[in-house]
Amino acid sequence: MFLLGLDIGSSSIKAAIVDAATKQSLAISSYPPTEMEISAPHTDWAEQDPNSWWIYAKAAISQVIHKAQIDSTSIKAIGISYQMHGLVAVDKDSKPVRPSIIWCDSRAVDIGRQAAADLGIDFCTQQLLNSPGNFTASKLKWIKENEPKVYDRIHKIMLPGDYVALKMTGEISSTISGLSEGIFYNFKTQEISKELLDYFGIHESLLPDIKATFSHQGELTSEAANLLSLTPGIPVSYRAGDQPNNALSLGVFNPGQVAGTGGTSGVVYAVSDQLIHDPDMRVNSFAHVNYAKADPRIGVLLCINGCGIQYGWLRKLFGDVDTHYSELESMAASVPIGADNLSVISFGNGAERMLQNQNLGAQMMGLNFNTHSKAHLYRAGLEGIAFAFYYGMQCMQQMGVQITEMRVGNDNLFQSAIFSETLSTLCGAAINLVNTTGAVGAALGAGHGYGIYRSLEETFDQQEVVKTVLPNHENQAYQAAYDSWSTRLQKLIKS
Repeated sequence: MFLLGLDIGSSSIKAAIVDAATKQSLAISSYPPTEMEISAPHTDWAEQDPNSWWIYAKAAISQVIHKAQIDSTSIKAIGISYQMHGLVAVDKDSKPVRPSIIWCDSRAVDIGRQAAADLGIDFCTQQLLNSPGNFTASKLKWIKENEPKVYDRIHKIMLPGDYVALKMTGEISSTISGLSEGIFYNFKTQEISKELLDYFGIHESLLPDIKATFSHQGELTSEAANLLSLTPGIPVSYRAGDQPNNALSLGVFNPGQVAGTGGTSGVVYAVSDQLIHDPDMRVNSFAHVNYAKADPRIGVLLCINGCGIQYGWLRKLFGDVDTHYSELESMAASVPIGADNLSVISFGNGAERMLQNQNLGAQMMGLNFNTHSKAHLYRAGLEGIAFAFYYGMQCMQQMGVQITEMRVGNDNLFQSAIFSETLSTLCGAAINLVNTTGAVGAALGAGHGYGIYRSLEETFDQQEVVKTVLPNHENQAYQAAYDSWSTRLQKLIKS
């Protein structure tokens, strides 16, 4: 018996086959071989054709079944992870009325800002747990204001993963977790926010039906099964946004557990059993995958735009594009903690939400031409990203988030010993590198939704921790370096 997991990203579609008995991944595939196109008709816009996700999903599924060398009739359940905060709008024939407005599109920022002011910050933070911001609801309002003829054709709206599920099952549905990430859900009334819909002038009939995150969400139609070379009737039994799914993939679903990623941008995702929010709106709170009305689980999401992109930029700046990151790590390790008073402020990839949407730009501070070398810049770059993570994590701790352990994938920036030890030491928690991916987590989530595994603990009890980074108890140098960085950051914020 096998499980199929999909991860619908904005750059590629990933698929994984997992053996339900051993919970081990048999094969992983990604398509297309180059990054998917993101259209930008205007500055700060970002759109994709929803049908391209379906086309690439079909290719990724075909590839992964071939790689796994399994009988596809033995696949019993499908799970879907997807890029968060996007908007797909379809007509009565379930065809998209326009390209999807995806997560990194910022056209609706002013709409969300005005909504927060008019609805009131207390209402937004205490009942929606967020400002409407640039999330899905605000994007729909943008269509209503700017493309009224398109808006009039809309039968239903959904999130990117909901659209792929629609293509598979013919059913239009979403989850509480998904609708909360679109800022449609009121956590106080535990229903769709009528206040928000009324303010935006959006009729509730446009929203999809709600299904439980782990449940029988629809079955593969004969048409879809034929296109995918699968058996009709296979259920889609799990669906979640990429960051909640990443946390689930890492076994993070209870208070005190924290997931992290360190790719182009960085993410820290913590779980709480309280309806917590950040009054300063530096981080976001959504319903986690195991949220229940009687037993809430809230995912607190910190996003750092300037992360791996900064370190990659440093490598390109010095002409080391062919140099492996392990060599840069060795150079950086030759420099003492604190990089001899050199600080890199890594916020050079747009406005940072945790800085209340300020766009500070990246900065090198304390640079001394007689002292500092490329090695110093590499170390200061790695430390600067770790310091940014810790700065954001302190915001989360001010909300009451407990951090006893961080779990991360065995890839990207967390493979750097300097970065990982710096962050572990500052936050006082172990960092465990886990051998998993989002597509594998989606497959296992489908197994739980299908009823193969009785609990989430059982579902993820076979995870392989490939490395553990522990705090360095001789932490004075780390704290002093962070204090210097933080002081420089505060001066920059005030200037």
